[in-house]
Amino acid sequence: MRRFDLCVSVIGGMAAALVSMDANANGPLVDVRSVDPTITVDLRYAGRHNFLGYSLYPRGTHALARPEVASALAVAQSFLRRYQYGLKIWDAYRPVAVQAMLWQASHNSDYVANPEIGAGSLHSWGIAVDATLVDSRIRDVRMPTDFDDFTPAAMLPYMGSSFEIRWNLRLLKYAMHKAGFCGLRTEWWHFTIVNWQKYVPPEKAKSAAQVLETHSEGGL
Repeated sequence: MRRFDLCVSVIGGMAAALVSMDANANGPLVDVRSVDPTITVDLRYAGRHNFLGYSLYPRGTHALARPEVASALAVAQSFLRRYQYGLKIWDAYRPVAVQAMLWQASHNSDYVANPEIGAGSLHSWGIAVDATLVDSRIRDVRMPTDFDDFTPAAMLPYMGSSFEIRWNLRLLKYAMHKAGFCGLRTEWWHFTIVNWQKYVPPEKAKSAAQVLETHSEGGL
């Protein structure tokens, strides 16, 4: 089967999963904007602006997450609005089928989890999100890199010289930390709910725990 045909087949088959839940999620998922409609959503895998260059989600896909995660995002959004900023969600719940496509395209475990090992990606459990900041006019603010930048520039801590970028990243990290998320050293935009282990079966959680223990960035 040609790559284009495979993509169409996978995307079509994911439509039902994205409006309910994946086998991994094992629980209810909600639209993040149904909890806080002021949160901006720009799902990069719903278009071509990602490292694969084509859409992996059906048209009209919403940013889904577990209810507790969505509520925590609303807490972060409330904090950011005091400073005239807001959240933009680049990715939230991610079906295992999409994770498999990302893994096949990269085979780089430093940035993309192998869905066949342990818990796979915590996105597929509805407990991780990829987020950045927008200003009060919903414009992107300067951050270290764009989404899915698999280079050292995307790592924490920020090593560049821009005070503006340093401030923006610090504000994002602080807001997410206050709301109950921990970050990831290899991807400044990735955040996982701190009590993530309660949602993942113990036999699958070990590998994810090792990754987070090595690469987590919980504070400032």
